[in-house]
Amino acid sequence: MSFFSRKPKGNPAASPVRARFGVTVAERLDANPAVTRVATDTAQIYYQHEFLTPQQCDGLMAMIDSNRRPSTLLSDRPDYGFRTSESCDMNRWSADVQPIDESIADLLGIAPEQGETMQGQRYAPGQLFRAHHDYFHETENYWEKVKVHGGQRTWTAMIYLNDVPEGGATWFPQVGIRVAPKRGLLLAWNNMKLDGTPNELTLHEGMPVVEGVKYVITKWFREGNWVH
Repeated sequence: MSFFSRKPKGNPAASPVRARFGVTVAERLDANPAVTRVATDTAQIYYQHEFLTPQQCDGLMAMIDSNRRPSTLLSDRPDYGFRTSESCDMNRWSADVQPIDESIADLLGIAPEQGETMQGQRYAPGQLFRAHHDYFHETENYWEKVKVHGGQRTWTAMIYLNDVPEGGATWFPQVGIRVAPKRGLLLAWNNMKLDGTPNELTLHEGMPVVEGVKYVITKWFREGNWVH
């Protein structure tokens, strides 16, 4: 299950632990010549073309097609038209998934144990994911559960597995960027501000697919270990 909430609440305290990931991951990505930083001061957002090979993308799409189920939300106010895609939890220890899973962690310089299970998503025409944050809102009822399983989310990494003829862009309305799906493209962003508090400006939307089918994989990282 994926955890999302739409409305930021309260004023969480600064976190040196979360802030450290904003520094160390950015330093690692800035030093990687294959990675480009998006030109914005409002959030830490990066991308890398051709992070996965076409063969890897094809294999992951086949896994998603074989194991997909309706996507879910964990929220105090569930809205069943809010996220209409299908999802698939990837077996992180399988021979086809583990190298990809660990390569994402290595790219960011975050321990694999801090990464959640990689999730695949499939969007048919008309399907979408409305504007949301990936970080957890600490005033929501689910916080007591998630904080003991690695705590707050820090970085998100998303990889597009195919080109989409029309629609399906990832839109950050408050940052002012839209990223069109492109086969093998990795997009990564820090869900926190530099002081370790949630960055409300990372609000983003999976826009409706107009033509074709969109496949992506998403990897979320926590401030502590998610795998024990």
